Amino acid sequence: MDLDLRKMRYFVAVADRLHFGRAADELHIAQPVLSRQIRALEQDLGAALFIRDRHGVALTDAGRQLLADAGPLLASAHAVRRRVSAAARGTRRLTVGFRAGIPVIPAAQAFETRHPDVVVDVQRIEGDDQAPMLLDGRIDVGYVRLPIDETGLRVTPLYAEPRVAVLPTGHRLAGKEEVTEADLAGEPLLWHTDPSTQPTRRPHPNAGYVVRGVDETLEHVAAGRGISFLARSATVFYSHPEVVYVPIPDLAPEQVCLAVAASRTSPMVDDFLAAARTTAEITAECGNYEMWQLMSDAVSEHG
Repeated sequence: MDLDLRKMRYFVAVADRLHFGRAADELHIAQPVLSRQIRALEQDLGAALFIRDRHGVALTDAGRQLLADAGPLLASAHAVRRRVSAAARGTRRLTVGFRAGIPVIPAAQAFETRHPDVVVDVQRIEGDDQAPMLLDGRIDVGYVRLPIDETGLRVTPLYAEPRVAVLPTGHRLAGKEEVTEADLAGEPLLWHTDPSTQPTRRPHPNAGYVVRGVDETLEHVAAGRGISFLARSATVFYSHPEVVYVPIPDLAPEQVCLAVAASRTSPMVDDFLAAARTTAEITAECGNYEMWQLMSDAVSEHG
């Protein structure tokens, strides 16, 4: 039995909203049509996906499982369309995403030596974009920072790098050459992900603000609302006149990984991954401004 992708999209719309009427409006179809399509999908799968009663709509266990699997499946289908369109245009192109501070150009240059007919595009990505952009084909390979939702992905550790403490300029420890975890114990932490992913041995209280990236984090730190931690290499790309970076050697390092969609099988991608692994040791050991500046300049040249 083949899954109908259109029915899957309809299912996700209802599952996200738990309301058939609003989902139908979003999909620009009539509600009775949507209901029939959902019933047909349930028949195809041999399982009820929703509980419908006077209290509203809720997912069954089968529905929750399908919702977890549907995202990567639909994203993979979208990625296939992107790659086919590119092939039809006669374009051989590899798009590599990277988080700020991670040098990607050494691997790109090594790859281009072996594949001079392939255009390597590089694109800076943010933390929330890592998995979605890999799954929907906007990027073919990602240099990512953990944590990342690994559903539908192949993630390979590449190297670890030190973190720094991000402090307001008026902080009592702002002038130190380095600090320890103990020095910062109990300080409110601005953290953009699940508190369980904090890199500290002793959890910090949440500062109570939702942050959606490094730029927002720096603004909150500058306002004295808490402290944060950042990969050392990223400090070259992010600055703020009222924020200082202080090394914190005993903090757990940040893990840099390579990631591709699990459904993505391509000799060209495999060759890039090999080039990335070969250049990773030099990248990890360098850790100086010249390397990060080289990457930044090369990214600009690539557009």
